[in-house]
Amino acid sequence: MSCAPLFCRPRAHRQPSATSHSGTVLRFDRKETGDIIAARASWRRPPGLALAASGGPASGNFAEIIQELNVMLSINAGPFALALTHLLLLIALVTATLIEARFVRRVHAKKTAVFSLFILGVVAARIAFVLTYFTQYSDAPWKALDIRDGGFLVWPGIAAAILGGLLIGWRHPEQRRALAFSVTAGLAIWLLGGWLLSSYQQGAPLPQTTLRTLYGEPVSVAEYRGKPVVINLWATWCPPCRREMPVLRDMQLEREDIVFVFVNQAESAQAVSDYLSRQQLVLSNSFLDPEGEFAREVGSAALPTTLFYSSDGRLTGSHMGEMSRASLTHYLDSQTGARSAVSGTSSHRD
Repeated sequence: MSCAPLFCRPRAHRQPSATSHSGTVLRFDRKETGDIIAARASWRRPPGLALAASGGPASGNFAEIIQELNVMLSINAGPFALALTHLLLLIALVTATLIEARFVRRVHAKKTAVFSLFILGVVAARIAFVLTYFTQYSDAPWKALDIRDGGFLVWPGIAAAILGGLLIGWRHPEQRRALAFSVTAGLAIWLLGGWLLSSYQQGAPLPQTTLRTLYGEPVSVAEYRGKPVVINLWATWCPPCRREMPVLRDMQLEREDIVFVFVNQAESAQAVSDYLSRQQLVLSNSFLDPEGEFAREVGSAALPTTLFYSSDGRLTGSHMGEMSRASLTHYLDSQTGARSAVSGTSSHRD
């Protein structure tokens, strides 16, 4: 798999090399050059993507190609893996910035504001998230500054950006037209694109790929239909995976109403067992995906990837990158529609 700014992407059939903490990204040859990684794998591309590469259909018909694309969670860009949601946000920001620049040149305004409004929105979204899940950070308040967990509340961020834009427009009338068109275009692309992306991705069924237990026995996650299911794709050589594992372990113990499944990518049973023993991690439903077939089926190109399924076995959400207890609680809350009884507790174990 490959390492985008927050994830790792493992390379199949190869063990990790020695690690080094001198940089900021993880190379696809699995040499760690930093804590923030997106490990890139030499896995095959999803079948639907073969159309662009070969010039011909990879599946029997167009409907099958679209079905394959429905479960894509990320794309690969050289040595990086980028979540589609992040790509969409980047496109919206660039579009809004270009529109604003065009209008600003026409009126000879001295300043641009879109990027500043974007930063304001991100900060407001993070603050709103931290305040909502403040108890999850009570034992380690500095973790509230670590945005790698993806903890943001969208609507407070949008509201802050709009209010900021109104204030700038009031103080600088010459920028009103530029702000109105650019912010509206950016939000429209992001919100509409997000809705379309969610419509394509969500509803995918539990994967049918056969996994292996640590003892070599075959198993299918489709057997867990009937309860909400959380599936975590991970590897022992992936730093974000290792950091979030205690959080997932704790939540598995606390939330008996939810099935947590851990799917290791392209590593041996011995390597996984040794790692879990060294870290004193006791995990139920720990399985192996030796060839990366499971990850290809769900459309994941980076680690860690966490998938959320409803009790009837349909995909309801996904997260690429490291999760904190707060962000995991937020995802579970959004899936169940209510705050869990344990969301106000914090029982981190090192």
